[in-house]
Amino acid sequence: MPEAVVEGVVVSFRTGPKTQSSNECIIQFLGIKSSGEAGRLIGRKVVCEIGKGTVRGKVVALHGRKGLVRARFRKGLPGQVGVRVRIVG
Repeated sequence: MPEAVVEGVVVSFRTGPKTQSSNECIIQFLGIKSSGEAGRLIGRKVVCEIGKGTVRGKVVALHGRKGLVRARFRKGLPGQVGVRVRIVG
């Protein structure tokens, strides 16, 4: 994993046939292109800064084979896609 990979973008939320989970989302980290590289991010803590507050979460699983990961946050994220997140630990 490159050391400069600390930022990502929320691509989508975890959805079911009739529901959308606002506390789990799918993230694409910049510079990650394969599931092998993304696998090293599992267990890392992420933070999303929204306005003056922050929402903390954790990378819990891979999503597909193109480097996407699934993260679970303590509180729900806002509904818009494209929110920036970063790795903190």
